[in-house]
Amino acid sequence: MSAYVISELEVRDPVAVETYRTIAAKSIAQYGGRYLVRGGAAEVAEGGPPVKTIVVVEFPSMERLREWYASPEYAEPLKHRRTALERRLIFVEGVAAA
Repeated sequence: MSAYVISELEVRDPVAVETYRTIAAKSIAQYGGRYLVRGGAAEVAEGGPPVKTIVVVEFPSMERLREWYASPEYAEPLKHRRTALERRLIFVEGVAAA
């Protein structure tokens, strides 16, 4: 069953963000992940607070997602993430196809 990384972020350093994105994208692909949403236009339909930048990545399974997050391939971009952006990161399991 698919699993998703939902990231709500705020950029601190635009140059560092580009470095982070480039390296992180390679690590995501190595673990079978693919971007579904990557910072496109977003709006609040109900509730608050205002929307920040949203990124959604799909992985084949929660196990694979967790392997990616703990991987040596993601350790390097994670170092850049700390200065590049502030974020809330959520892991969510998908539902079985009906």
